[in-house]
Amino acid sequence: MAVHVVLNQKGGVGKSTITVNLAAVTAAVLHQGDDRESSSPVAAISVDPQGSAIWWASRIDDLPFHIVQAHDDLAGLANLKNLPGIKHVYVDTPGWIDLNAGEDEADPLGRGPAADALRAVLDVADQVIVPIETEPLSFDPTARTINKVIKPRGIPYIVVINNWDPRDGVHDLEETKGFVKANDWHLASTVIRHYKLHSRASADGQVVTEYPANRVALQAREDFYKFALELNIAGGR
Repeated sequence: MAVHVVLNQKGGVGKSTITVNLAAVTAAVLHQGDDRESSSPVAAISVDPQGSAIWWASRIDDLPFHIVQAHDDLAGLANLKNLPGIKHVYVDTPGWIDLNAGEDEADPLGRGPAADALRAVLDVADQVIVPIETEPLSFDPTARTINKVIKPRGIPYIVVINNWDPRDGVHDLEETKGFVKANDWHLASTVIRHYKLHSRASADGQVVTEYPANRVALQAREDFYKFALELNIAGGR
């Protein structure tokens, strides 16, 4: 059983998209060859009070994984590693974390239900996935997330560049990679590229494994499968 928390103080970096699509590709791989009627071994948990991932999932006809809204269920969050039949849990976190709220405390997450839910999932996390976009506005929030929240807890983490548009050229991509490497953070080899399919998926009620069978869709899916392999969750070792 592994608990993967998708976290960044900055909103709009694609936490829900990464949570839902990693859950989808993991479920697709782990279910291969199994009885397709059996229960999925993958769960997505939302501790974002806005419930973006839940809204998305509600529009999907045949969801390949379990999903639960649990921002107010601290007992359930503390028990994530003991969910029966589940091998991987992906946790979507709030779109904005005000680290300044707890600046004068030992724990920068501060107080309140959202902070309590984040503490609960971080207490059981095996890994934190930190999305960053190729824009300087993402840099400082990412640094605060890693240095104030993740590193003090000693949780393994990986930074993944998300939503990079190859049509913009490689300057911003290389600048972002340079920023991550200069901070000596763990950077994923996989870069998740920008595709309109991703931005439309929630409204269309699709996950990445259900995209149409065409070249663009195959490329869009490839990034999530590659990232899943890199995380050692889809057979990669």
